[in-house]
Order: sequence, then structure tokens, then C-alpha cells
Amino acid sequence: MSAIGNPVPSPTQTPKPGASAPFAAAPRRSRLWWLLLLVVIVAGGGLAAWLLKPQAKAPAGAVVVVQTVKVVSGTLERTIRVAGQTSARNYANIIAPLLRGPENRNSLILLKMIKSGTPVKKGDLLAQIDAQSAEDHIEDTNDTVQQAQNDVKKRLAEQAVEWENLQQTVRVAKAEFDKAAKEAQAAEVRTVVDQELLKLSAEEYEARYKQALADLPFKKESHRAELRLLAITNIRQDRHLERHVVDIKKYTIQSPMNGMAVAQSIWRGGDMAQTQEGDQVYPGQPIAKVVDLSNMQVEGVVNQTESDEFRIGQPARITLDAFPGAELKGKVYSIGALAVGGRMQNYYIRNIPVRVMIEGADPRLIPDLSAAAQVVIGRSEPNSTLVPLNAVTLEGGKTYAHIKKAENFEKREVQLGMRNGTHAVVLAGLTAGDEVRVN
Repeated sequence: MSAIGNPVPSPTQTPKPGASAPFAAAPRRSRLWWLLLLVVIVAGGGLAAWLLKPQAKAPAGAVVVVQTVKVVSGTLERTIRVAGQTSARNYANIIAPLLRGPENRNSLILLKMIKSGTPVKKGDLLAQIDAQSAEDHIEDTNDTVQQAQNDVKKRLAEQAVEWENLQQTVRVAKAEFDKAAKEAQAAEVRTVVDQELLKLSAEEYEARYKQALADLPFKKESHRAELRLLAITNIRQDRHLERHVVDIKKYTIQSPMNGMAVAQSIWRGGDMAQTQEGDQVYPGQPIAKVVDLSNMQVEGVVNQTESDEFRIGQPARITLDAFPGAELKGKVYSIGALAVGGRMQNYYIRNIPVRVMIEGADPRLIPDLSAAAQVVIGRSEPNSTLVPLNAVTLEGGKTYAHIKKAENFEKREVQLGMRNGTHAVVLAGLTAGDEVRVN
């Protein structure tokens, strides 16, 4: 502590035991104040020395450099960027089969599944679904169909027996009626009571015979209705079996076209993942897609305020984020008619879907690549005079440029036409080769 010039305190009398010493901490507090004062003095001296230091002056004769550019001639293009992702124009969605059998609407198990990105040809195997339960059900349905056919044959035999019995009943009734009629004809030798009894007996047998004859068409129609009912049951079982036979053919899924197989994403254990062998899917659920890589496009959107600038057939330059050096040619072939909004955007923000067709094929093109298309919405005449936008200024509603003349610059009014983000077409005031100052 002596380094800061704090005087040594004079000796004091030793306090008596038990007596208080109220001023024992005073020497330490004074040392702290001296230390703070010294720091303030040093900092103030440094600040004063910096302020009083003479500033360096620019050497005499220094030249101020002014950046200039030359007016050039060429073709100016005005473009709008359409960001989106690549997709195939020609493709086929592969879904888990929609089964015709009403009892076969449970989940399906993929025994085989082609890997995503595999080239395929028409007819190649894409997926195979476990068909064991369907095959077991077909066996049961076959038994049911056979039983229905046997029921028809059995009922035919029973009806034949019933019809023969009915015919026999008619013949017996006819014989009894004929017998009673002949006995009634010989009633002259009988008493009046016997004659009346014979007459009543003949009438009774005649009524039985007529009733038996009348029952024949009804019984025949009854037999026909029973056979029709059994035939309908048989047809229903046949169609049931046919539905399952058609369904089991759908368990083998083949590619409907040439292209590349792309597996679809499904929920598996709470996460999204591509379909693979062993996954559980449901009828009608998309499981894959076959895309034609020779006919690709860029799917994007543009703000509705820029949609009136687009026309079908406008050329475009397409770039891929995954391949920075790639640049492909394309053209606009589809513009949406209605504006749509995104789920993560405000309601009043609306975009128009735009599709840009990629001309030609490229081995690097696959679906779902982030891409951008620079659509040319305007183009100047060839050999137009072009000036950078940072070389012109706007003053009082007029446009000016500073043209280099020897050691000075001449301020001149210019007229500009079409412009893009960097350059503008000069209509008057400048010519190719003029050197203008960059502002």
C-alpha cells in the first residue's frame, strides 16, 4: 500500500480489554479512496493526450479516386424468379389395392417393396402384399360355392320326387272319380238313398280330381321359385368368390410405365418415413410413385401482384440448389387461374401457381429438388444502349448521369426505358462507350 503514497498511520494506544474501537477501519477506507483517485487521474491524462495529439493530414496533391463505368450495348432481359421444387409431368401413383370384398378392408402387410430411386420398366414388380388371409378366405368361399351348387342339385332331385308324387295323386284321384262315375251310372237298381250316396261320392271324387289338377301349376311355380332362389344364392357365392380372386391378383403390384420408382412417406411410430418391407398400409393409401424423368417440371408460385406479367410459352432459365453449376432451359406452360394461400402465411397473402416445363432430359433431375426458374418476362431490342442503374440519379422527376469529360464530369439528362435489377435501356442522352460516374 505504500506504493500509492498513503502515509503510515501513527501508533495508537492499545485499547483496554472490553473497550470498543469505533475508528479501527478508517485507515483501510482511506487507502481505497486514494486508489480510486489515482485511477481517475491516469485515465484523464490518457484521454487528454489523445485529444491533443495532432491529426494526420492528407498529403498534398492526393487524388480522390472516382469509380466510373462504361455504357455498353446489348440485350436487356427482365426476369422474375419462380422458386419451387422439381416434379414429373408424367407419373403414376401407386396405391395399396382397393379390395372389392367388403370383409377385406383391414390393414395390409408389405412383404416386398422396391427401394426408392430404382429405375423400373413397365411390368416390373413394385410391391407384394401378404395374401395368406385372402387365400384362406378363398378356400372357405370355394366350399360355400360348392355347397350352394350341391343345394341346387339336391333340391332338383327332391322336386322331381314331389312332382312324381303329385302326378300319382292326380292319377289316383282320376281313377277314383272314374270308378265313382261308373257306379253312379248303374244306380237304377239301387234304392233312392244309395243312389243319392253314389251321386255324392262321384261329386266328391270329381272335386278331388279337379283340385289335384289345379294344384299342379301352383306346385310347378313353387318349384321354379325355389330353384330360382337357390340359383341366386349360387350366383351370389360365385360373385363373392370372383371378387376375392380379383382382389388377390391386386396383391402383386407391377409398374404401369417406364420410369423411376419413388417411395411415398407414411407415418411409422410417430415419425414420417418412406415405405419399406414390413410396413402396414391400408387400402387406397399411396405407397409409391413411378415418374418419367424425361419430362420434368418446376412447380412454384408467384405473388398475385406479379401474375399479370406471365404468359404461356415465356422462356426460362432453371437452376438447381443441389447442383450450383447446372442451368437448364425451360418455358412456362401452366399458370393458375385462382390465387391460393399458405398455412403459414397471412390470409391476405395470395400466390398464383406456375408450372415451368424443363426442356430436354438431364441425369441429375429427380423429383422434389429445390429449384428456381428465372422467367424472362421482357426483352429489349438487340444492341440496345445499356447503363447500370447505380450510374444514374433521379432529381426533380428527371434522370441524370455524369459523363466523364477530360478531368471533369458533365451532368446530362437521360431518358430510360425498360430496366431490370441492375441495368436500364437508354432511350436518349447516352451512347455506347460513354464513361459515366458511379454514384
